[in-house]
Amino acid sequence: MKIELDAPNLGAIEKAYIEKVIDSNFVSTFGPFVPQFENEMAGYLGAKRAVSTQSGTAALHVALYELGIREGDEVIVPALTFVATVNPIVYVNAKPVFADVDMKTWNISPAEIERCISPKTKAIIPVHLYGNPCKMGEIMEIAAKYGLFVIEDATESLGAKYKGRYTGNAGDLGCLSFNGNKTITTGGGGMVVGNNEKRMEHIKFLVNQARDESKGYYHPEIGFNYRMTNLEAAMGLGQMERLGEFLAKKKIYNDIYREELGKLDFIKFQESYDDSESSFWFTCITIHKKADLAAVMDSLKNKGVPVRRVFMPITNFPPYMMTDNSSLKNSYDIYEKGLCLPCSTLNSADDIYYACKAIKEILS
Repeated sequence: MKIELDAPNLGAIEKAYIEKVIDSNFVSTFGPFVPQFENEMAGYLGAKRAVSTQSGTAALHVALYELGIREGDEVIVPALTFVATVNPIVYVNAKPVFADVDMKTWNISPAEIERCISPKTKAIIPVHLYGNPCKMGEIMEIAAKYGLFVIEDATESLGAKYKGRYTGNAGDLGCLSFNGNKTITTGGGGMVVGNNEKRMEHIKFLVNQARDESKGYYHPEIGFNYRMTNLEAAMGLGQMERLGEFLAKKKIYNDIYREELGKLDFIKFQESYDDSESSFWFTCITIHKKADLAAVMDSLKNKGVPVRRVFMPITNFPPYMMTDNSSLKNSYDIYEKGLCLPCSTLNSADDIYYACKAIKEILS
């Protein structure tokens, strides 16, 4: 038995698409597979347009750039997220402002967003952490009240919904990731989605080195080399055919974890808001008893069960260090107690039952 933490699930469908690319010789950024992947993703999410990029980080960077976020501006982000949410803010010379998260959902708290707003605030980046949707209705109301942009970090939440609407398609722009450990992968890659045609057309222009193709190699603006290749897009097309299968598996895993571990009063799960559907990229727990998480992880590893810590709050890193983290209590509490459990769709239901058995043996 080999249990995978977050390994990608690739097979014959993806191989067939890659062979099509090789046979066509459209292996780089020019060719039919990139626009096909973009169109399929936009259609799936119900968005008017999608523009592929080289990574989720690149998607966030170009989204901030397109919305005019620049030096002196502030962008509100959750303290509990992956560092890639925050670094692009600095790329455009703006300042990240860290808000605490809700203790149940682990997502940015609307009340904390409002507390962090200043005259310099220009945007909010809500993160649908581990596939769990944020309370987008309230966040959009706050944004409208103060005239702020909303860039959804949906890099972990493909397939998740809030009030029937897919994450990534509620804000001004949404950003996706197709890194190797995401629900679907292109080996790397990302995407910006949106409903403002003019804005999305300009993003497409920017990620292609801001090249005016009607004039040959003419570049009227500073752009970025953020294009996705056809090899990557072809893999994405194959993975899109299996997205429903992957989401169903992750839901089954979550059900098993809750059935088996939910009876332990010292284990709590990341919870969803009413009217939302998580994609369960990861099922995550917090352990509310005295336990050395490093020792727990080692013991699970020895039993063949890989787990990982919840993201460390960004304000623990030297570039973003804060002298006073008292306003981020929930973020730190979740980190101190939190573990992400095996989520790879290569796993079987029996693998997940075995993981639960090992967790119960070690923590009991």
